[in-house]
Amino acid sequence: MTFSFPRAALAAVAVGVLALSACSGDATGAGAGAGADDIGATTLKLWHYESANGAMGAAWDKAIEIFKKEHPGVTVEFERKAFEQIQQNAGMILNSAEGPDLMEYNKGNATAGLLASQGLLTDLTAEAQKRGWDKKLSPSLQTTAKYDDKGVMGGNTWYGVPNYGEYVMVYYNKDLFTKNGVALPKTFAELESALGAFKAKGIAGLGMSGAEYPAGQLYYQLALSKADRSFVDNYQLYKGAVDFGADPLKYGAETFDKWVKAGYIAKDTASAKAEDMGTAFIAGKTPMIVSGSWWFGRFTDEIKGFDWGTMLFPGNTLDAGSSGNLWVVPTNSKAKSLAYDFIDITMRPEVQNILGEKGGLPVAGDPSQIKDPRTRQMTENFATLLKQDGLAFYPDWPVPGYYDVIVSSLQGLINQSKDPSAVLASLAKPYQDGVKEMQSK
Repeated sequence: MTFSFPRAALAAVAVGVLALSACSGDATGAGAGAGADDIGATTLKLWHYESANGAMGAAWDKAIEIFKKEHPGVTVEFERKAFEQIQQNAGMILNSAEGPDLMEYNKGNATAGLLASQGLLTDLTAEAQKRGWDKKLSPSLQTTAKYDDKGVMGGNTWYGVPNYGEYVMVYYNKDLFTKNGVALPKTFAELESALGAFKAKGIAGLGMSGAEYPAGQLYYQLALSKADRSFVDNYQLYKGAVDFGADPLKYGAETFDKWVKAGYIAKDTASAKAEDMGTAFIAGKTPMIVSGSWWFGRFTDEIKGFDWGTMLFPGNTLDAGSSGNLWVVPTNSKAKSLAYDFIDITMRPEVQNILGEKGGLPVAGDPSQIKDPRTRQMTENFATLLKQDGLAFYPDWPVPGYYDVIVSSLQGLINQSKDPSAVLASLAKPYQDGVKEMQSK
């Protein structure tokens, strides 16, 4: 599990199984990697994780509708499973005759990367170039789609295609800003000034959860304010050494510590869960929180008593975030060319715009087509992030087990039981040991 989604949210996600059959002689021809048994395939089994009323579920329903019109005679079968069934048993399923021909699967070294390294996923490189997916997706989005022979993301081979995204942003309570006479920040200096202005009113300006992912996200956002793409490549993809005693990680820990000491972050949030942070914002008690796009739909549904908005982390050109899950084509698929057709449809504007309108984050949509102003703003900010190739992934991604290391270490800063140098030391060794283990595969 990663900082990219709250654990409870992932556990609640549903999974669907869909079978599609095409008329004899696929009009597009067998795609790259298609075998002889793919010619004239009559069934395409497709699995995805999405509930019918969610943004992705609605978009994929539209893709199915378009697919059926373009492939007359298609039969649709549907079976719903739990997310954990697929997450825990994907390798076994894909090794059997019962596996799908196309499925949505979690991105990352331990999931899609692992299956790719085991030979269970089809190489999509030629198809990505043929259909222009390599042009539609920014380099940072492509990172989670491409893996090396060890299953480490950022390689040269396409094993999946993302068509939605996620990112970390600032959620803010407009009414609290207005009531307290505080200006919305546009730069990092103005952000610190706003936090100071709230503190002068006796208010901790930034909601926090020390017991789960939010603290790690803030630490990473602060580090990214002094980082460039080479740091991200070194930290996430092992392209160079990472010094935890130097900036930008040193700056991230020291600034976090400074904000706690200044009262911008309440010390009693060290034991707070992400849910506590979120519900405090919903209740109108918190001027700002720094967290992910996965909160947006819930805030839209549940916040009734005040006006609120979102913005990119002031001053940053890099932000925590990534592609969403990937469409992957199992090696055993008997309908690969149909699978490629379906993936291609999900990249079309009519499907991408449904994602955006319902609060998802399209990778190839048109934000101007979104009617709701708040949703359009969030999507426009994501488009800005993609344009500047600003997705920097999540701080726990580099090595297995790093999530718990980050959570426990950052709790020490919030409750002031550790100084920044001690926290950085506690983060450094597990990271370095994990990188050695990953590189020795």
